[in-house]
Amino acid sequence: IYNAGARSLIIIMLSGLFTGMVLGLQFYDVLNRFGATEALGTAVALALLKELGPVLTALLFAGRAGTALTSEIGLMRATDQLTAMDVMAVDPIRHVAAPRFLGGLIAVPLLTAIFTVVGLFGAQLIGVQFLGVDHGIFWSQAQSAVALKDVTEGVVKSVVFGAVVSLIAVNRGTTPSRPPRASAGPPRAPWSPRR
Repeated sequence: IYNAGARSLIIIMLSGLFTGMVLGLQFYDVLNRFGATEALGTAVALALLKELGPVLTALLFAGRAGTALTSEIGLMRATDQLTAMDVMAVDPIRHVAAPRFLGGLIAVPLLTAIFTVVGLFGAQLIGVQFLGVDHGIFWSQAQSAVALKDVTEGVVKSVVFGAVVSLIAVNRGTTPSRPPRASAGPPRAPWSPRR
C-alpha cells in the first residue's frame, strides 16, 4: 500500500486541488449566467464524487503506480527472481503479484477520497475567496446534494478502477514478452545525399 498509495499522494493532492479549482471557476461561470451561483457546491461535489474523482485518480494511479508495479515485477521476471521462487516452491503469484494487486485495490479508493476532498477545497477556495460565493452556502449545498447513492457509486467506481489498473499492471509485469531480436543483417552506413 505504501508503494502504490502513499508515494502517489502528492500528485493526487495537487491534481485534485487544481481540478477542483478549475471546476469551481467553470461551474461558477455557467451558473452565473442563470443566476444560480449558490449551486456551485452542489455541482462541484457531484462532479468530483461521482465522475471525475474516480476516473482521474485511476488515470494518475495507472501512470504513476501502475507503471512502477509493472516495471518492478518485469525486472524480477527478467532477472529470473520469479523462476528462482518457483524452484524453491514459493508461489510467485501469492508472494509477489497478489500483495501488489491488493495494495492497488485498497489504495485507489483511498486516493479517490483524498482527491475528492482536496478538489472540494480547491473549488471552495476559488468560489469563496475569489468569486464571492458565501462560505456557508457552498458547504451546505454540497452537503445537502450528496446522497448515500452518490457516495456508493463513487466508491464502486474507484474499487473497479483500482482492480482493473492493478490487474493490468501485475499481468503485464508477470507475462513474458518476446526477447529482443538481433538485427537482420550487417550494419549499413547512414544515409547521405552523395549516393
